[in-house]
Amino acid sequence: MPTTTQLPGVAELLEAAVTAVGGKRREGQDAMAQAVRSAIATGEHVAVQAGTGTGKSLAYLVPAIHHAVAKGKTVVISTATIALQRQLVDRDLPRLAKALKPLLGRAPTFAILKGRRNYLCLNKLHGPDDVDPSDELFDPFAISAMGRAIKRLHEWADTTETGDRDELVPGVSDSTWRQVSVTARECLGAARCPVGEECFAEKARGEAGKSDIVVTNHALLAIDAMDGRPVLPEHDVVVVDEAHELVDRVTGVATAELTAGIVVTAGRRVGKVVDQAVADRLIEAGEGLGMVLDDLQPGRWESLPQAAVGALSAVRDAAASCKTSLGGERREDVEAAGGRKQAQAALEEVADTAVRLLGAFDEPDPAKRRDVVWLAEQGPDGSRHKVLRAAPLWVGGLLRERLFGRSTIVLTSATLALGGNFDALARQWGLPPSSAVAAAGDDPVPDPSAPKWSGLDVGSPFAHARSGILYVAKRLPPPGRDGLPPSYLDEIAGLVEAAGGRTLGLFSSMRAAKQATEALRGRLETPLLCQGEDSTMQLVKKFAEDEATSLFGTLSLWQGVDVPGPSLSCVIIDRIPFPRPDDPLVAARQRATDARGGNGFLSVSATHAALLLAQGAGRLLRGMDDRGVVAILDPRLATARYGGFLRASLPPFWPTDDRDKVHAALRRLRGAP
Repeated sequence: MPTTTQLPGVAELLEAAVTAVGGKRREGQDAMAQAVRSAIATGEHVAVQAGTGTGKSLAYLVPAIHHAVAKGKTVVISTATIALQRQLVDRDLPRLAKALKPLLGRAPTFAILKGRRNYLCLNKLHGPDDVDPSDELFDPFAISAMGRAIKRLHEWADTTETGDRDELVPGVSDSTWRQVSVTARECLGAARCPVGEECFAEKARGEAGKSDIVVTNHALLAIDAMDGRPVLPEHDVVVVDEAHELVDRVTGVATAELTAGIVVTAGRRVGKVVDQAVADRLIEAGEGLGMVLDDLQPGRWESLPQAAVGALSAVRDAAASCKTSLGGERREDVEAAGGRKQAQAALEEVADTAVRLLGAFDEPDPAKRRDVVWLAEQGPDGSRHKVLRAAPLWVGGLLRERLFGRSTIVLTSATLALGGNFDALARQWGLPPSSAVAAAGDDPVPDPSAPKWSGLDVGSPFAHARSGILYVAKRLPPPGRDGLPPSYLDEIAGLVEAAGGRTLGLFSSMRAAKQATEALRGRLETPLLCQGEDSTMQLVKKFAEDEATSLFGTLSLWQGVDVPGPSLSCVIIDRIPFPRPDDPLVAARQRATDARGGNGFLSVSATHAALLLAQGAGRLLRGMDDRGVVAILDPRLATARYGGFLRASLPPFWPTDDRDKVHAALRRLRGAP
């Protein structure tokens, strides 16, 4: 094997990689690879915007592999979606390993690592048949369905090599999977578990520890950074792909919730291993919390209602009593140890959340509080129940200290430069703005010790101005709250008819998507599909296979559709996708930014909208020969003061508000007169 000094450089390795996959060297790809190489060498973080078709996966994988092999270090690649994880592990990395082996002297190694809950737990699978109290089912049919699913899991356990839930086809419900998996807190540990040597999660961690490249997700990256218990192998470089989703994923991991059901379930679990009278106190506290929450209105809390203080204090104290009765680890059989560990995990979750909620308002200034607390009402399967949530007001400080302060970070996505620069997202990541003077309201406030970083937009191989039109329907009225007005439906119909189908309709709500579908199905001569009528994967497949078909849907389609070719010639966006004004976290973040002298609307709501708009518009050009129109029906994009910021976040299509020119262009694309 070559020594470190004999290893080929990144440029030579990239040339070999591109040749092996049958691609062509691109200027943007070369620039990105060198920027990643430089960041790894200097330790200075870098954010790289790389448009679709740049080949960004190779541009960061090649320098990452070079570093891993040269230094004997592991590099972590973090993604937001399963689809990209699978692309990296099933396609990109195997091809790279084969292509680079002759130059590196060995094939670089790689592994995928997920949270423990994603792997089958053999100890729990072969333990007593004991349905999780939180999944009590009173419907005999549902019980038998779960039984059949668990029987299939037993059969799958004998053949699977990974125990990875994502490899189980067809899948099973969350409630069924909970019967055969454990969280990190519930796990006995490989040393104490009777099947520890066969544990799928431990095998995955072992493989990751020996690998050059470890592919994971943003959630596990956040857990590794925040928990104090490392779950990822030791590493000095992290590549965050789909980095535009990092803040939302970290916020999700850092959000705690409490319901009456969660507390009662913990009490029932504890009741199996401690004196029932002690457990009953926790069950009663949970039921009391439920009654208090039922009497309160959903919404953000400015302070803790007095009734909630009493209910949460009762939960906290009862959980503490249960923990005292439970005691520490002891010599006992595996079944008892497993039950004790699950009870302990449930207690810790309840106690930690109750303490967090009770202390959330200790800081009198809302702009300086760590958490935002709100009461939500959600109804899975038609049921309604109250959920008390606490989410961090900001995650920038957390990311700055525990992610950027520990490793060299490469952030990349097709959508990072909003309003023409990286500052909007940099502030959310906890990085100082790139501009010389910090904007008022930045969080955290830049200081000399702030992490050093640079931003690079390597562009796109697409000639946007020659390949696409950005049409803003300036003459339409601003969107209202009562659904799509007739003028919007007429506009959509005209665009779809001109395009001959071939249209992806991206709507801000499922209600709007269904309204448009119902109104236009009898009016259009081409087929029209709507999200929810089949699995999203099947709908996208039908849409891609039939050029005359159109597909209408909502959020997951804004970022999850990759349909190159003539099947997609028109993308319609019904309105600027601002977050709901009553979203508690959005409202709190805007208010805190305003309180610091910043522009909360621009920093929070407009940044959110700009990200989604750019992602939605990015559905149009997926291949070098693609042509078409992005039509935005919301006239505020052209008329509102913030419109310039949003337009600067979009690809540089040729802009127009002339409907006739757009219709003519769409007809020409399909060869119609």
